[in-house]
Amino acid sequence: MNYEIKDFEFINASEREDIESTRQSLTYWRDAWRRLKKNKMAIAGLIGVIIIILFGVCGPWFTPYSYSDQQPDFANTPPSFSIYKIGDNTYVYLTKQYRLLLTDERGKFIERIELKESNPLEKEYVYNYQGEDIILDYSYRTDPSKKDLGIDFTLTYKGVETNKEYKSVSNKTFPLGSDNLGRDLLARLMYGARISLTVAFVAAIVNLIIGVIYGSISGLKGGIIDDVMMRIVDIINSIPLVLYVILLMVILNNRGIGTIILTLCTVYWVGMARQVRGQVLSLKEQEYVLAARTIGVSQSKIVLKHLIPNAMGPIIVAMTMMIPSAVFTESFLSFIGLGVSAPQASWGTLANDALSGIQSYPYQLFFPSLAIALTMLSFNFLGDGLRTALDPRQRRG
Repeated sequence: MNYEIKDFEFINASEREDIESTRQSLTYWRDAWRRLKKNKMAIAGLIGVIIIILFGVCGPWFTPYSYSDQQPDFANTPPSFSIYKIGDNTYVYLTKQYRLLLTDERGKFIERIELKESNPLEKEYVYNYQGEDIILDYSYRTDPSKKDLGIDFTLTYKGVETNKEYKSVSNKTFPLGSDNLGRDLLARLMYGARISLTVAFVAAIVNLIIGVIYGSISGLKGGIIDDVMMRIVDIINSIPLVLYVILLMVILNNRGIGTIILTLCTVYWVGMARQVRGQVLSLKEQEYVLAARTIGVSQSKIVLKHLIPNAMGPIIVAMTMMIPSAVFTESFLSFIGLGVSAPQASWGTLANDALSGIQSYPYQLFFPSLAIALTMLSFNFLGDGLRTALDPRQRRG
C-alpha cells in the first residue's frame, strides 16, 4: 500500500513530548511509598497500627476511670443488658448474682439497691428502695407449679408485678463492661495497650541496635570470628524464653515490665543479627564496597555509610515483624503470671483475669484477645507490604 503526504497529519515541534524524559524521578523511599499505597492490606495494617497507638496513648485522656479504680457495686456488668421498668422513671438491672442495680433509661448505672433480706428456701430476695420493698421471686425454674409460665423471675414493687424486660440498652457507665472488681474494662484495655506497646517498641528498638551491630560485625569479619559469633547466637536461641524470664526474676528478685523488657532485649536480637549478617555477606562483595576499601575507608565507615543503609529495607521489615511478636510474648508471659503485677493491666493479665469467668462473662476475655489479634494482624499486614515495597526485585512498576 502506497501512502502520500496528504495521508499524514503533522504536529508542531512544541507539541512533541518524550514520555520517558518527562517522567518524574523518584527516590528509593518515595518509590517504596508509591508501591506501598497500592497494597490495600498494607494500608489497612498501617491504619490499624495508628489507631492502636492512639488508643493506648490518647485513649486514657477521655475516660473518667483509671486502670485501678474499683466500683464493687457494679462488678461484672456486661457491655449491654436488659432493664426492667418497675415504676415511673424507675429502671433496674438484675445481675447474674441477683444484685439489683438502679439505672436510668439509657443504661447508666446510678446505684446498687440495698438487699434487705433473703430467703433461700423460698427463693426470694427482698430489696429496699426509698422505703419500699422490691421483691424478687426466682423460684419459677424449680417450683413445679410455676414451670409452665415460661418466665425466670418476677419483680414486685408497690404491688405491681413485672416479668418482662423494658428494653435492651448499652452500658453507658462501662462501654466494654466491668471486671469482677468493678473496674472499667475499656480503661484497663487502654492502659494495657500502653504497657504492651511500650514493651514491644522498647524491645524492638534495643534489639534493632544490638542485632544490627552484632550482625554487621559478624558478616563483615567472616572466618573464625563469624563462626564464633554465630555459635553464640545458636546457644542463646536454644534456651527457652520462659526459662530466661524465671532466671532473671530470681536474680533480680523482681517481676514486672522492666524484667520483661530486659528479657526480650537479651533474646530477640538474635533473629535480627542473623538477618543483618546475611545482608552484609551479600553486600560486602559489591563494587562500591570494594572501591571504598581500595581508597582506604575504615571498616566502621563502610558499615555505617554503605552496608547498613543498603540493608535498611530488610531491617525495617524485620523490625516491623518483631513488634507483634514482642506484643504476643509479653501477653503470654503476663497470662501465665510472669508479667506485670496487679493492679497494673496488660492485655495478657486481662485475659488471665477473665479466664476463671469465661463461661459467665465471655466479654472479659473477648476484648483483650481481640486487641492482641488486631495488633498482630495490623503489624503483619504492614510488614508484608513493606517487604514488597522495599524490595527492588519485586518491583512491578
